[in-house]
Amino acid sequence: MPLRVIGAGLGRTGTMSLKLALEQLGFGRCYHMMEVFVLPKAPDRWRRAAAGEAVDWEEVFEGFGATVDWPSAQFYRELAARYPDAKVILTVRDPEAWFRSTQATIFSDPTFARSPEPWRAMVAKVITTPLGGRLDDHDTLIARFNAHNDEVKRVIPKDRLLVFEASQGWGPLCAFLGVPAPDQPFPRTNTTEDWAARAAAS
Repeated sequence: MPLRVIGAGLGRTGTMSLKLALEQLGFGRCYHMMEVFVLPKAPDRWRRAAAGEAVDWEEVFEGFGATVDWPSAQFYRELAARYPDAKVILTVRDPEAWFRSTQATIFSDPTFARSPEPWRAMVAKVITTPLGGRLDDHDTLIARFNAHNDEVKRVIPKDRLLVFEASQGWGPLCAFLGVPAPDQPFPRTNTTEDWAARAAAS
């Protein structure tokens, strides 16, 4: 199944909410970093992709109709070229709020440090290196975040791209995708508060 939607936004920009929204709208299963945790071959596939090795994207996304979040957001150029009919969504948020969210959640998670290979190698190649080498460096992370978003807006044609904040809800998303808006609230999940609650319960 070819990808129909490609998420170019980095993690902690509402990507989990977008994943749930796309699945609810009928775009099939949506690939997200959460899938990398449960698919045994996924970390090494993404590490090899980041190293410039040939990757069979149909194999990577078998059974999925959309993808968002890391690691695929780092490969939005390649995926947009491979799936020319897919629409691209760049999830964004205030850069300072994004930085604070990363520090309170994923970049403070000890799982990053103690996970086995090839998970750590994948994170290093796909996340740490593109973000400047240190995941706690405020100025570098924000500069890289802004540069990534600017590059997406420069590379992807305007008629193929939606720049989207999850707080905007169904309206712009459904208009862009050409589907009716559901008669229920837009998903809002995996917030910093959600993350803290899970950590406290674990």
